[in-house]
Amino acid sequence: MSSRFDNAIAAIDAANADDPFTITYVVDGAEVTRPKELAHSELMCEWVKTLDPEADDAQLIAARAHHLRRWTLPRSDYPEGRAGYLKWRTDARKRHAALVGEILADVGYGTDGDDTIERVQALVSKQGLGKGGLADVDGRSPAVQVHEDALCLVFLQTQFVPVAEQLGDEKTIDVLVRTVPKMGPHGQAAALALDLDPHCASLVAAALDRLASGP
Repeated sequence: MSSRFDNAIAAIDAANADDPFTITYVVDGAEVTRPKELAHSELMCEWVKTLDPEADDAQLIAARAHHLRRWTLPRSDYPEGRAGYLKWRTDARKRHAALVGEILADVGYGTDGDDTIERVQALVSKQGLGKGGLADVDGRSPAVQVHEDALCLVFLQTQFVPVAEQLGDEKTIDVLVRTVPKMGPHGQAAALALDLDPHCASLVAAALDRLASGP
């Protein structure tokens, strides 16, 4: 990796280290508490490298910056309901892309025909994502699929338990039924191999059964 890549990762980490929210998750059998977006970005980057050992600068930077300083645009600033949620999500992606673009330009990307900034911003903005593993989105690029798989795996690692506790079993299964089809075969295999607690594993199994049985 180049020095500008190292500088970009360091700048992204420094920006995410200010997150006032923390999460606690398990690493090698031990609980770790970290700033939320810093932890998510590190885990996301590791999953991208696991799923695609040949991942390039753009893929790894996009993983590191996928929710860059997300806490600065709270969901609570937008109206309740799905329309408000979708507007917040769209604005958040635009902000993440703009912020990482500034960082990358500062460390030397984007010169001499280099398209790294544009590729990172496209991944962070989820361009080309479509609707998941459905018949009408078979053209999704490998880089986009790896990015989405990594996002889903980080969710399962760090947010699954609190979401399940908040929503209850049936609504959690509904979330999983919407999440699993977004993942490719490698991502789904990695999800099934996660060391989930027995109750969460049973919810995943129920979601898979529902998907297998069709609508």
